[in-house]
Amino acid sequence: MRWSLILFSFFLAVQQPVADPAYAGQDDPRLDPLFQSLAGAKDAHQARVIESRIWSLWLATGDRVVNSEMARGIALMNAGALQSALASFDRIIDGDPTFAEGWNKRATVYYMMGDLKRSVLDIERTVALEPRHFGAFSGLGLIYLTLGDDHAALRAFERALRIHPYYGDIENQVRRLRKKIKGEPA
Repeated sequence: MRWSLILFSFFLAVQQPVADPAYAGQDDPRLDPLFQSLAGAKDAHQARVIESRIWSLWLATGDRVVNSEMARGIALMNAGALQSALASFDRIIDGDPTFAEGWNKRATVYYMMGDLKRSVLDIERTVALEPRHFGAFSGLGLIYLTLGDDHAALRAFERALRIHPYYGDIENQVRRLRKKIKGEPA
């Protein structure tokens, strides 16, 4: 019964007009039940289905211009046009500084450019706006790994796992870091 309700909510979300300001990014009321379902996911497949729905809501706003700029920025980022992608995400943040995913995507671009300090600052802003952003916490963990701060990386990865118990390879990272910190062979 619970799954059918979630599926029904997803199909409603797909048909919801993008311009409806009641459904925007991290403020979308459909997120709470999705996060509850994610926390109770029985396996990685079920979690990935729920994760996909969460990302689709995080990426959407009530503004077609912002949605278009987000799609453009992601395409540029994926193509390696990092300066142009950065400009897209800057425009999104300038237009709506409360849109968490704009900050998260810009943090990703900064990470890809090697600007870890700015990436961390944007991740902090992301999680201030959306404290359940498992992707941002995962990114923070990767940054701390790059900086050689195993304790901070472990804290960030553990935070991501508390939100999303099957996110990527984080469980293995946590296991490896715990052993390393204890001085055990990984």
